[in-house]
Amino acid sequence: MVQDDARQVAEQVRTGFGLHLSTMERVTYGADQHARLWLAQATDGCRYAVKLSGGGTPAGLVVTAYLAEQGVPGIAAPLRADDGRLSIDHDGRRLSVVPWVSDQRALDGPMTGAHWRAYGEVLAAVHEVPVTDELSRLLPAGGAAYQSIVTATRATAARLRDPDPADLADPLVAEMAGVWSAVADRLGVLTREVERRAVYQHDGSGATVVCHGDPHLGNLLLGADGQVWLIDWDDAVLAPPECDLMFVLGGVLAFAPISVEQQQAVLAGYGTTDVDPVRLAWFLAVRALDDLSDWTRQALHPDAEAADRDRAARIVRGLVSEVGLVTLAHAALREV
Repeated sequence: MVQDDARQVAEQVRTGFGLHLSTMERVTYGADQHARLWLAQATDGCRYAVKLSGGGTPAGLVVTAYLAEQGVPGIAAPLRADDGRLSIDHDGRRLSVVPWVSDQRALDGPMTGAHWRAYGEVLAAVHEVPVTDELSRLLPAGGAAYQSIVTATRATAARLRDPDPADLADPLVAEMAGVWSAVADRLGVLTREVERRAVYQHDGSGATVVCHGDPHLGNLLLGADGQVWLIDWDDAVLAPPECDLMFVLGGVLAFAPISVEQQQAVLAGYGTTDVDPVRLAWFLAVRALDDLSDWTRQALHPDAEAADRDRAARIVRGLVSEVGLVTLAHAALREV
């Protein structure tokens, strides 16, 4: 946003939340293409995360407010507006304010053993809270969009199998066509297994709990003495615990693999759990297809900024690498 728009947001924070902001610094990291985030400082010196959200659902704010009320550690509760709401409208987007709890992202490290254990403790506490009637109404089911994800994957595969010759003059289009051709067999397995095993995922046999839905290290902040905060709840869902645990046990970020020792520390904090390998593999496969098709579409977008297209292409390369999610999900399905 241009500076004038940032001033408009600051004014709306003043009128809607009663906060007088002295500075607003745009935060540019993060993969959410539908959100804008600022580090804002109020005149009293307190700092806040001011966010405009266009994707996900408003349920994320309801969830974090509820989790904080339940005493779940590592949750930054959103501020309520003067009228009691958790967000206010700004040009069709949700404007929310949350205390800025840490400058240190887990992705930037270093994570101590205490941090890894606390990561597991936060996930366990989230999964243990009672699911209220309100959350049942607001939160979607984890993995419920698998059909549209499979459809999008097949559409992208078809486009890259027979690209327009003129498009191949674009180096990234040619590269993406080569990448998808190289992993075509694996993608075929993933799409078929996601569809085939979907009935098992929704047969009611597994526990359904509140899940963050995207608890990778990019959404984890570090504090002193092993404290952690789990942020960005826009994609919260109701799902079996494997929906969250796959980020620890399955390995989702190719550039930030989690070692066996680190996994053990997380599980020590999480406590005894009986992980269902079939559910874990299914959620990994759904995530792999979603990430690959989404980031590929961004890499192919001719009107996007060159830097954004290049970043998307780098992520695609990571997804299909030996430690990437496409490879890991394929291996997990073969094991079950």
